[in-house]
Amino acid sequence: MQEEVENRTLTLMVNGSKFTGRMFKAAIAKYMAHRKEVKHQKQQKRETAVIPHGKQTVKQLIGQDQGVSNIELTDPSIRQFDRIARKYGVDYAIKRDRSSNPPKFLIFFKSRDADALTSAFNEYVGKKVKKASRPSVLQRLAHFKELVKNTVVNREKRRELER
Repeated sequence: MQEEVENRTLTLMVNGSKFTGRMFKAAIAKYMAHRKEVKHQKQQKRETAVIPHGKQTVKQLIGQDQGVSNIELTDPSIRQFDRIARKYGVDYAIKRDRSSNPPKFLIFFKSRDADALTSAFNEYVGKKVKKASRPSVLQRLAHFKELVKNTVVNREKRRELER
């Protein structure tokens, strides 16, 4: 395997009646021109990079030169906000501030997405409030366990002979 990597070869097919040095030179020149063209096309493809949408890094967001704003979020369940922000099509970046305990999250977003992010944030807060107002399943389970314990069960054993 190592030898294959070290000894790379190139197969070049040339049609001609008599193979001369000039023909070989022309074939190599054509091949090199082709390689240069392919390399140039790849470089152009890299330069015209696709603008990222949705969640991205802060560096990518700032690199778009459209102005950046931020919101501070202290809730550790950031995944739910992620889902809602994707639903609204907001370009945003999340940065975690580890210096405080519990950690804070800074949500950076484009200034032009401010209204979409406001509605996404309102939906997120609404879901959190709704979730907080619901009674805990464990508390309800404990309550029902107590109810079952406190009920007195009158069981009489009756044996009847049926014929």
